[in-house]
Amino acid sequence: MGCGACCIAPSISSPIPGMPNGKAAGERCINLDARNLCTLFGRAERPAVCSAFLADAQVCGNDRTEALRTLDWLEQATRVAVSRFSQ
Repeated sequence: MGCGACCIAPSISSPIPGMPNGKAAGERCINLDARNLCTLFGRAERPAVCSAFLADAQVCGNDRTEALRTLDWLEQATRVAVSRFSQ
């Protein structure tokens, strides 16, 4: 089984196949299968933001729970930073 945390925790503002408006933080991507693997992996339709994400121990931790926690924290931290920057 895969982790899938990167397909759940962060928001994605670009269109995703099956999700033309992207996805909200915490929303499971429609392209994540039951094994928590991306069905778009390696395909041209995969959004650039997804292709650019590189799984790393600092982000992913030791398991899915740690990955979700870290990615959720990063989502919240960047949301605050972006909202402050845009004011």
